[in-house]
Amino acid sequence: QVQLVESGGGSVQAGGSLTLSCTASGNIFRIVAMGWYRQAPGKERELVAQVTSGGSTNYADSVKGRFTISRVNAMNTVYLQMNSLQLEDTAVYYCNFRGYSDYVNALDVWGQGSLVTVSS
Repeated sequence: QVQLVESGGGSVQAGGSLTLSCTASGNIFRIVAMGWYRQAPGKERELVAQVTSGGSTNYADSVKGRFTISRVNAMNTVYLQMNSLQLEDTAVYYCNFRGYSDYVNALDVWGQGSLVTVSS
């Protein structure tokens, strides 16, 4: 009974910035981690950034120093601030939720996807 709603996708020129947001709603018993994945045409989905319930973060090597993931409201909402965007960042970005609906049942929930297009 958890849903993710994303916003903030769009088009930007190389070197520009964009911020994505993702809010989880429903009966959330426990959040383990929330993060962002992306998938470019012809490529597999890959982890971009993740933040755990303890506040630790994990970034793909390709975005370290350029992207920042942050959380608010007990991790119900996460943001991905993307700076110095490059053509290679063009992809559909998906918010991901990992947690529990109760103390037994694990959840793995995905957002609807947000298209980010970086142009020259």
